[in-house]
Amino acid sequence: MQSLKHVGRIKDTGKKVLVAFRTLPGDAYSALVVPTENLPDEYHNAIINLVESPAAQQSYEFAEALDRTQFPDGSRMLPFLHANGRLVKVSTAQVEMTPVIGTSVLLSELNQLIAEQRGVAVDDLHIKPDSQDVVQEVATAKDISETTTSVASESDQTFATPEAEAKFYRSQADKLAKQAAEFRRKAEELVPTKKAK
Repeated sequence: MQSLKHVGRIKDTGKKVLVAFRTLPGDAYSALVVPTENLPDEYHNAIINLVESPAAQQSYEFAEALDRTQFPDGSRMLPFLHANGRLVKVSTAQVEMTPVIGTSVLLSELNQLIAEQRGVAVDDLHIKPDSQDVVQEVATAKDISETTTSVASESDQTFATPEAEAKFYRSQADKLAKQAAEFRRKAEELVPTKKAK
């Protein structure tokens, strides 16, 4: 069975991801991943074909292959993913690498092993900033919660009509309003708002 680098899943949810950067400059215990579940088919197929390619499998970081490859629409993959909020910063302890079906290892443990083999600290595993144009910018990406990620992913889809798009946005607004009300209720349970006299 073929082993594939850069392929994993989020430990808590089981959602599949491709690991673009295993560590980040100045933040060795965070990684940037590409959740593949909500990618439009054209982009999903292109990125899966890339990760399975010899070029990606020989790359130290998947981001190197992403930066050299274009989606079918001609856009370079890494800048496109970054500009469209498809790179998500997560803890390396939350990512399980799955190089072979039925086998998994935490990314944090894998990074430790790689660092030991190279004789360096985990902090020194990242790609040096001068070797990647996009690294510095994407390394500052914010952590994105599960809710925000799913809303952002869904909002990138294409719609058949303006009415369908408007319906989608109204539905998202309703979900967010319900979530905001739930957060307010929980806050009030913890510490009730003091009424002005």
